[in-house]
Formats: sequence, C-alpha cells, structure tokens
Amino acid sequence: MESKRQQKFAGVIQQDLAEIFQREAMNFLPNTLVTITKVRVTPDLAIARVFLSFFNSVDATASLSTVKAHASEIRYKLGAKIKNQVRVVPQLEFFVDDTNDYVEKMDQLFDQISKEPRQDEE
Repeated sequence: MESKRQQKFAGVIQQDLAEIFQREAMNFLPNTLVTITKVRVTPDLAIARVFLSFFNSVDATASLSTVKAHASEIRYKLGAKIKNQVRVVPQLEFFVDDTNDYVEKMDQLFDQISKEPRQDEE
C-alpha cells in the first residue's frame, strides 16, 4: 500500500516525465508515441519505477532498451524540473506496460468462448 506522499510524488514524476517524453522522445525514438501509464515510487522516494506503453512501435523491447540507454539524460532533465521540490532525484527504472496486450488476449479468448456452441446442461 502506497502512502499519500508516495502517490503524490509519483504523480509529479509522471506529469514531468510525460512532458519530457513529449518533447525529447522524438530524438531517440522517431515516429513512436511513448505513454507513461504508471509510476511507482519506493517508500524512501529513491527509486521510481516507470511503466511505459509504446504506440506505433514495431518492437517494444527494442524501444525500451533505447529508453534505458537514455535513462541518465532523462533523469537529468527530470532533476532540472523538480529540483526545487525534492532533495534527491530518484533513480529511474523503466518497464514495458503490457496491459493492452493482456486486454487484447482476454478479448480474443472471450470472443472465442462466445462463438462456441453451448452445451445443454443435464
């Protein structure tokens, strides 16, 4: 269970990272839309786990590795934005948010189930 402080700090990071990705992501991920779906912060506010969703991307894992390669640059730009609000800029860990893939798979399963003929109960 996250505390109010963690939730509030995660919201600030999510909003500022969204602005950074909106402006800077086209430099290292051309023609790809990056969405920050969720940010989780450790209780000591030292590590922020950022969940990303990639649209118009052929390979999400390749896009994630590109983001990880630019993590220090992204952290520096985040630090410039939140330097007056925090003592320490959190370390950023990036993950792919595969919720959309999971939802698609579940929809396919439900469609498959609904198309099967019903068996009469005895």
